[in-house]
Amino acid sequence: MAVRTTAPARPSRARPLWVVCALGVLAVSMIAGLLDGAADISPWQVVLQAADWLPFVHVDSGLAPVEQGLLFELRLPRVLLAAVVGGLLAVAGAGYQGVFRNPLADPYLLGAAAGAGLATTVAIVLLPDVAASIPVAAFAGAVGGVFLAYTLGNTAGRAGGTATLVLAGVAVTSFLTAIQTFVQQFKVEELQRIYSWILGDVGGGWDQLWLVLPYAAVSAALLLLHGRMLDVLSVGDEEATSLGVRAARVRFTVLLAASLATAAAVAVSGLIGFVGIVVPHVVRRLAGGSYRSVLPLSLIGGAAFLVLADLVARTVLAPAELPIGVVTMFVGAPFFVGVLRMTRRAAV
Repeated sequence: MAVRTTAPARPSRARPLWVVCALGVLAVSMIAGLLDGAADISPWQVVLQAADWLPFVHVDSGLAPVEQGLLFELRLPRVLLAAVVGGLLAVAGAGYQGVFRNPLADPYLLGAAAGAGLATTVAIVLLPDVAASIPVAAFAGAVGGVFLAYTLGNTAGRAGGTATLVLAGVAVTSFLTAIQTFVQQFKVEELQRIYSWILGDVGGGWDQLWLVLPYAAVSAALLLLHGRMLDVLSVGDEEATSLGVRAARVRFTVLLAASLATAAAVAVSGLIGFVGIVVPHVVRRLAGGSYRSVLPLSLIGGAAFLVLADLVARTVLAPAELPIGVVTMFVGAPFFVGVLRMTRRAAV
């Protein structure tokens, strides 16, 4: 008997209200990220300094030049980069889940992140001084990783099956990670840079933020524009075709957009896992299964989630820092087990 791996899309409940709530959580998380740190800066001083940055406004915030540099050159770009990366990983996860109709589809588990990681490592080893080569290489690696996982899952069993797809993704991820480790040995002097990148980091500054923004804008826009079509695909390809939707074209476009989002995020932050599972699943539980709501709310929720994860990474062992990928794994691993158990019960 065929098993439905995802619940059929149902209308979202009070979608504008959920968007407002998600934006509120994002705003609070970003403010907390700006205020918290080794240096004690009052919220009022931050507000005054923000006002002073506005055109034609001159306000004395009382912050010393060192504190202004800390706020503007370190904390602000870090918070913004965490928001962009988290939003990309979450909306990419939601896109993969819509394409494969599988609640366990995730950039980290489907081989996209591992493929992007391998390609980025090769780019660091071969072209260490060409920063623009990293997103291009990561995109190619992400697409290749997903293609390998999906092909392996298709040849090993029924395409789209939850267990088959997850096992194929794990196998591809392990294989690509092994190759990545082998490549690292060719340039030992870059090991520290590679390992720091693998463990996850959103402290790249303004340069990394400007680098990722064009890719983020294109991929997020493509995914958001396909929300209604993913809702149609959730009822089956035959029904979608009868409604005038070209299923193959939609899947191809969403797959490319999700891979671009994953590649852009991985290129500037490293391998940060489980964001693409945790956030879309919570969104579906709260606001319904329609991808017209899941995609934008995952984008906002993922941004808030990673900003808070970075805040925990910076403060839990202060003055030392945890890699942000460690924090997301602490949250995501047990969450993944819970989702897997619920999926298994639904399949019985």
